[in-house]
Amino acid sequence: MNRSSKINLRKGKLLCTLVVFFFSGNLFGQVLGGKLWYRQPAKQWEETLPLGNGKIGMMPDGGLKNDHIVLNDITLWSGSPQDANNYEASRYLDSIRNLIKSGKNDLAQRLIDQHFICKGPGSGGKQWGCYQVLGNLMLAFDGQTDLSAVQNYRRELDLDKAIAKTSYELKGVRYSREYWTSFADDLGVIHLQSSKKGQLSLEIKIDRPERATARTEDGELVLVGQLDNGVDGKGMQFKTRVRAQIKGGKQLVKGQSIVIQQADEVLIYVATDTDFKGKDFERTTAETLTKALKKSYSRQYAEHLRNYLAKFNRLSLRLGQSKDDLPTDERLVAFGKEPDQDPGLAALFYQYGRYLSISSTRLGLLPPNLQGLWANQIQTPWNGDYHLDINVQMNHWHLGAANLGELNEPLVGLVEGLMAPGAKTAKAYYNAPGWVAHVITNVWGYTEPGESASWGIANAGSGWLCNNLWEHYLYTEDIDYLRRIYPILYGAAQFYSSALTEHPTKGWLLTSPSVSPENSFKLPNGQQANVTMGPTIDNQIVRELFGNIIHAAGLLGKQSDPFLTKVAAQLKRLAPAVQIAKDGRIMEWIEDYEEADPQHRHISHLYGLYPGYLIRYDEHPDWQLAAKKSLDVRGDDGPSWAIAHKLLFWTRLHEGERAYKLFRQLMTPRVDTHINYGAGGGVYANLLTAGPPFQIDGNFGGAAGIAEMLVQSHQDTVYLLPAVPQAWKKEGRVRGMRIKGNHTLDMEWKDGKILNYQIYSAKSQQLNVCIDHNWIAYRTKEK
Repeated sequence: MNRSSKINLRKGKLLCTLVVFFFSGNLFGQVLGGKLWYRQPAKQWEETLPLGNGKIGMMPDGGLKNDHIVLNDITLWSGSPQDANNYEASRYLDSIRNLIKSGKNDLAQRLIDQHFICKGPGSGGKQWGCYQVLGNLMLAFDGQTDLSAVQNYRRELDLDKAIAKTSYELKGVRYSREYWTSFADDLGVIHLQSSKKGQLSLEIKIDRPERATARTEDGELVLVGQLDNGVDGKGMQFKTRVRAQIKGGKQLVKGQSIVIQQADEVLIYVATDTDFKGKDFERTTAETLTKALKKSYSRQYAEHLRNYLAKFNRLSLRLGQSKDDLPTDERLVAFGKEPDQDPGLAALFYQYGRYLSISSTRLGLLPPNLQGLWANQIQTPWNGDYHLDINVQMNHWHLGAANLGELNEPLVGLVEGLMAPGAKTAKAYYNAPGWVAHVITNVWGYTEPGESASWGIANAGSGWLCNNLWEHYLYTEDIDYLRRIYPILYGAAQFYSSALTEHPTKGWLLTSPSVSPENSFKLPNGQQANVTMGPTIDNQIVRELFGNIIHAAGLLGKQSDPFLTKVAAQLKRLAPAVQIAKDGRIMEWIEDYEEADPQHRHISHLYGLYPGYLIRYDEHPDWQLAAKKSLDVRGDDGPSWAIAHKLLFWTRLHEGERAYKLFRQLMTPRVDTHINYGAGGGVYANLLTAGPPFQIDGNFGGAAGIAEMLVQSHQDTVYLLPAVPQAWKKEGRVRGMRIKGNHTLDMEWKDGKILNYQIYSAKSQQLNVCIDHNWIAYRTKEK
């Protein structure tokens, strides 16, 4: 045993206590975030508790005899860059457009499948790649038994401290485990303790389902591997190091495991890295561990907590009483029966969404994917990639109001990486300048159409991404940031400006070919089709983008650019943002087609309601009514992200009770994990949202919806409590919620009436504030 492996674990309890007290200020007589907690170990991965520092992820199940901890790294991707562009595609563009103009959409779709999709297997191929699980860390304890033999078992996730804990009593001994992923030292940390000396005996192992080898070297447990790049098999490399420190007892390294015998305390460190973007993962993992071993446990945790709380403590929310005395799984069941008795569950879910964003996002790395940071499979559902027809956008909708705006930065970086490949795609398919991305992308910069016309030809992805980037500017009014994203917006506008085509009879300018994401319609000849010209979502996104680029140019002193003159003229000729069908609903396509699936999960034609602002509460009452009719026909069912999307729609319509109904549906307990999008969404016991399977966008979309129920802002207009349901009216407080225009809101209410509110700005300015349908001219406070 190495001498350094047997140390005195300094506790530094006073330091830790002071740090926790200082950073966990009890603003409203309760903790800021709250806890998820349970009386038993997790029975499946979807019940484990997610930990992450934006790069490293850990999900422990809290098992008694075997504690299984799933490990992740946000950068661990198989595959490699590929050029799947069909450089002959643009030769068929005019033929495709002419077929669509003549009403032969089915024939156009067939032609697209033959000549206008990606080359090769696209997202189904090995070169496309997949976000993958890093590995499994196993702690096998000697002398432990099943749950029936223990007392006072508790498993919890403390959102206020970004730490998970497992504790129980067995034969008069109290055992405790702490798990956290450091926001300071880039480590996974596990701390084991017992109330009596010499009670901790365990074996530590690590493995991975494929393409990895576990071994021991220099007193460490090491996992090394290389993923498949889809070309020669030599893809991304990674290395994970596990080292243990003990107080008392013995530590042995043998075979492929670390064995600890009769220790008083145990500290387990996990350092991991990949060669993503050429990083020297061998050096970084070694240096990370060496640096960590020089610090006391108390210092490590204090630094972790300080860095985490610098973000988490910016915002606090209370929505009345909370049944936090119930385990979270039981609390979900009770909420389903009496939702109005536990308004605090919504506050917990909101803060959980903020916690998940902080935990799965690090500046300079990658944005959260379909599962955020957390995956337990080699073949993650839908490759764990970035879908551009709502999912990655929804992952970021809540960040502005949640006072976490800087967490948009990895998305900006991802989009910047799409510009060069997107320029090739724009040229290959549309013979257009600028850049375009279609419906899916990955860390390798994929921008080509998908492998099927029915969904893969959607070309609104790049425009929709621009909406996310623009929204961050609206919250911050950061002119340097606007300079950064201006080339992105400009390139996207260049593409759409060039790729627009004229409607054969009405003279409108519109996109073609395109689809309303993943939805289909019936043609007069009885055939079904997806492909059309000018689906409503495209018309709304292009209109919005053109307006934003003109506005941005004015702010940056670039308004003399001749291209902007062209865009301004085209803006007047775009297809209508909203058309109302004969049945009173908003039309999803340029023609009043009959839907093949009236309850389809995507509701893309209401983009102008949310996240856009074309359909506003204080304008166009006919559009609002048509939107409500559209939502009524669509129904309230669907996967969790679709439920969250509908919640947001109703919130923008100031229909608080309907939005709350959808929130209650979102909180339906789920246990099934197989792909079943017709199963009605819901949440798992750990509050991660279900498709099923698990997709994190429902968590983030739900958090965005809760914020919009409390405050909505656009330009110089602010609505306070615009869609607050009756269940939240009794009492509530929010502190630190952000408003567009670089403002911050503190607000308190009781019995549905606002008791006080303050809006702070770096520079005082005038706002129009609406409270209970009354307008107030309000001057913000300088702060």
